[in-house]
Amino acid sequence: MDNLRVSLIQGDTRWHDPAGNREYYGRLIAPLHGTTDLVILPETFTSGFSNEAIGDAETMDGPTVTWIREQAVKLGAAVTGSVQLRTQKGVFNRLLFAQPDGTLHSYDKRHLFRYAREHERYAAGRERLTVEWKGWRICPLVCYDLRFPVFSRNRFDVERPQQLDYDLALYVANWPSARNYPWKTLLRARAIENLCYVAAVNRVGTDGNGLHYAGDSAVIDFLGHPVSECTDEEVVVTTTLQSAELAAHRARFPAMLDGDAFELKEQIADKAG
Repeated sequence: MDNLRVSLIQGDTRWHDPAGNREYYGRLIAPLHGTTDLVILPETFTSGFSNEAIGDAETMDGPTVTWIREQAVKLGAAVTGSVQLRTQKGVFNRLLFAQPDGTLHSYDKRHLFRYAREHERYAAGRERLTVEWKGWRICPLVCYDLRFPVFSRNRFDVERPQQLDYDLALYVANWPSARNYPWKTLLRARAIENLCYVAAVNRVGTDGNGLHYAGDSAVIDFLGHPVSECTDEEVVVTTTLQSAELAAHRARFPAMLDGDAFELKEQIADKAG
C-alpha cells in the first residue's frame, strides 16, 4: 500500500446549528482539494455533543449525508465524522465515511457515554466497521469507544499473520479538556497495543453546556510517538502515514502472534435506557 495523507480538522463546532456547521467546516476543508486522502471531522460536527440535539436528528436522506458525499467528490478524498441520525431503530451517533466514488460506509457508536446520559437518549451500535481505502484498512470509532480496548482489539489472520484487521484506528470526539490526560494517554495505548497508527480529532471551544474542549487532536504512530499534535486552537493539519515503516515494525516486532484468542458476545439491546 502507498502512504496515506490524513487531514485533522480541529474546529469550534457551532451549537445546534447544522447548516452553519456545514458551511463552517466546508470552508475549513475546501483548500485541501488534491492534497489529502482522508479528511477527519469531529464527533457530532453539525451540532456539538448534546442530548437535546436528538430532536433535530436527520435521516440518511437528509442534508448532512448529502453534504458529506459532496465534499468527498469535491476534495477527491474520503471524508468522515459523526452526526445524529434517525432510523426505525432509534437515533444513533453515526459516523459516516464518504468516498469520492459515492460509496458511503457508516458505524454507529457502540459505547454510549453514561456519564452524560447519552445511553438514555441514543441507540447503541453493534458492529465494528473496517473500511478499505487507498490500500489501508481503517477502523473508525467514536469518542467514548476509546476507553474500551477489547472492542477495538486488532487481530491477525492465521494464514497471513502480517495482515491485521486494520492499519489505522480513527477516533472522532467531543472530549472535554477536564479529561484531556486520559485522552492523550489512551490514544497512545491503542496505537501501541494494536501495532497501528491512530488518528484522532477532537473539537475546540466551549459548547452550549459550558464545557470547554482543548483539542489535542493527534496522529500517533505504532510506537506511541506523536507524528503530529494540535493545541487548543482551530487548525487543519495534514500528516502522511508511512506504510513501509508500519510494515517494518510489524515484521520486526510481531506481538500480534502472541495475542490471546477471544470472542465478543453481544450484550447490547437495540436501545438502552
